[in-house]
Amino acid sequence: MLLSQQDELKFSMGPENATAVTEFILEGFSGLDQRLQHFLSLVFLLIYLITVVGNATIILLVRVDHRLQTPMYFFISNLAFLEIWFTSSTSIQLFVILSSGTRTISLSSCFAQSYFYLALGCTEFVLLVVMSFDRYVAICQPLRYAAIMKPSLCIHLIFAAWVTGFTLSSYHLVLPYMLTFCGSNKIHHFFCDSSPLLKLSCSDISLLWKIDSVFFSFVILGSLCLTLAFYMCILFCILHLPAASGRKKAFSTCSSHLITLAILYGSCITLYVCPSEDVFLENNRIVALLNTVLYPFLNPFIYSLRNKPVILALNEVIARTTAQLFS
Repeated sequence: MLLSQQDELKFSMGPENATAVTEFILEGFSGLDQRLQHFLSLVFLLIYLITVVGNATIILLVRVDHRLQTPMYFFISNLAFLEIWFTSSTSIQLFVILSSGTRTISLSSCFAQSYFYLALGCTEFVLLVVMSFDRYVAICQPLRYAAIMKPSLCIHLIFAAWVTGFTLSSYHLVLPYMLTFCGSNKIHHFFCDSSPLLKLSCSDISLLWKIDSVFFSFVILGSLCLTLAFYMCILFCILHLPAASGRKKAFSTCSSHLITLAILYGSCITLYVCPSEDVFLENNRIVALLNTVLYPFLNPFIYSLRNKPVILALNEVIARTTAQLFS
């Protein structure tokens, strides 16, 4: 597909007659037929709207229904809030690319998108550890749950998750001052991920590659180990439950959680912890869709909308709203 004139590379003359890139061109899915791109844009728009509405519904229900004002749903509502921003950081750009063909993005916008994607993703990993700890205390220490998971501790854990995510990712804020771009401006992705950005730089990026590698390994694998450790303890406790019905319900809940975690961690490990050149060039855009589009879409259904208290609260809100409209 040929690029329009507005998508052509813009140059500004730098020192020593070097040409500095002032815009990037996102080439994600540019090889697809135009009609297929328009169809996919509608599909992704629908998924995005369902994701936003689903997560916003969870936040609303937790705020208005006193039965849902527990530590578990407090953490879930915070995850829902995070997912809205996380998927918005990439899905809107993807929709614009597929629907209008506008693929250019300025350097400042590209670096901002890269930072917020990274910071929100890091925050989510920390939040998942917090949520697994909450479930561990609830199942394995039920008599001490109220004493341990006090409101003050829950607020501190959420605050720590957000601060940790945005602080650990803050080194990406200095990238615009450390990198220069003077060659190709075509990013083979549908958003400004850190790896394709570094690949386009004319600067020496060996140190940044090492920092990125350590960062991703520490955040992804570290949070994965902690989360799995809590779930292993949970499963061990479940096996010792006296009632078969209780074991079945707990296994059902844990299995659905582990499926979504497998999607998130599997895609992130493939992309960031042990990437290969072939995977990056050919398949990483498809893998990236799993954690930027599919995972946020599944979260409301896995963590909340399957739960009986949430369904009851939703039915009551719908009934009250309907009664007010027709009264």
